[in-house]
Amino acid sequence: MDIFDAISPLDYRYYGRSENIKKELSRFLSENARIKYQLKVEAALAKVLYKKGICTEDAANEIIKACQSVTAKEVYEEEDRIKHDIRALVNCIRKRVSEEAKPFVHFSATSFDIINTADSLRYKEFVEQVLVKVLLEFEKTLISIAEREKNTVQAGRTHGQHAEPVTFGFAVAEYVSRFGNCIIKIKDSARNLKGKFSGAVGAYNAASLFFDDPEGFEKDILKELGLSPATHSTQIVEPEYMLDFVHSVISCFGVLANLADDMRHLQRSEIGEVAEMFKSVQVGSSTMPHKRNPINFENVKSMWKVFFPRINTLFMDQISEHQRDLTNSASSRFIPEILAGLYVSVKRMNRVMKNIVVDKENIKKNFEMSKDMITAEPLYILLAANGHPNAHEYVKQLTLESQKTGKSLREIVMNDKNLKPYINKLKPEQREILENPEKYIGIASRKTENVCKYWRKRLGI
Repeated sequence: MDIFDAISPLDYRYYGRSENIKKELSRFLSENARIKYQLKVEAALAKVLYKKGICTEDAANEIIKACQSVTAKEVYEEEDRIKHDIRALVNCIRKRVSEEAKPFVHFSATSFDIINTADSLRYKEFVEQVLVKVLLEFEKTLISIAEREKNTVQAGRTHGQHAEPVTFGFAVAEYVSRFGNCIIKIKDSARNLKGKFSGAVGAYNAASLFFDDPEGFEKDILKELGLSPATHSTQIVEPEYMLDFVHSVISCFGVLANLADDMRHLQRSEIGEVAEMFKSVQVGSSTMPHKRNPINFENVKSMWKVFFPRINTLFMDQISEHQRDLTNSASSRFIPEILAGLYVSVKRMNRVMKNIVVDKENIKKNFEMSKDMITAEPLYILLAANGHPNAHEYVKQLTLESQKTGKSLREIVMNDKNLKPYINKLKPEQREILENPEKYIGIASRKTENVCKYWRKRLGI
């Protein structure tokens, strides 16, 4: 199929033209992968049936071998005929094995023993083998920027207004920490995904016909796959495991979008503190040749807008009538798109942040705009500490006078006779802060170092 015949933008725009990314994602998230993992579960069942003495080794080996050659295409063709996806899978296995082995294909299993277990396994392995790698690469990039810019003094911003000084490295360290926590949560929630082999209503009805310990039978099958069972299941696994996993992914996407938004705003023409690397052949606008748009950061925020509302679907999938209904059947098939969306967005952000241009001249220029007023906070605190009865209000009035007269706040303060007794009590290092506001950065540099050191150790990077 021509890639541009695809319907999802993920397929034809955001990764489909990159063979490497396509290969990485399709191993776990494609429909071929979905069928492949369902076949892995059927093969694990056959293996345990032999170990438990239900079928012969030859029969089990036939089934295992058959599971290695079934294709998604033929399963879908069979489903078109009989109108049931898992029975179609079973039929495709059965036609490859002997009469002796046929009875043991899908023996004692129900459809969602296969479906839930296969999905948990492929998402877990996708995280472990693919997603975590790109998450850690991006975390290393953020740490590198934070450490490099730990002393680059920048105007802090709250409510879109200049606040107290920070450093650009400190601002990035926020995302080092938030993203690091996201990596831990994704790994933990993926590791906690569960499988099941408890039958049509979860009461082990079929398995109890043959095993004194049907729960042990379930554990043995899941152990073959590197999974464990839920504490309880009906026809489906308790949905909260998958909900928690997808929530961790969406939460990570939100942190990514927040960083993208911060970087986008810092690229505004009137701010200009950072810039995306812009290639000479790149076009920013179809009509304005001079434009250099922050397209990558905007793309990541846009992708987040697509995928974060989908968490609502997972919450709705918590509701299933009695031992189950089919209302999660279609909706659960779209989870791979969420995972693919995060993957391509992290890859994009890593590429852009690795080449981010930090304009230190503009950072300094912007800081100078409100440099004088920055002293208002340390001034009022120091006055209060030295006994001034109404320091906050007094300093506020001085800032209003400064704005009205155009005189610097420092000049007004130093000429204020009422403040001289308090100013004279200040230590040299406290006076230094009032004279050089760029030194009023608290422990921003040290905090940045500590955050980066912590996450390097915690994540082993």
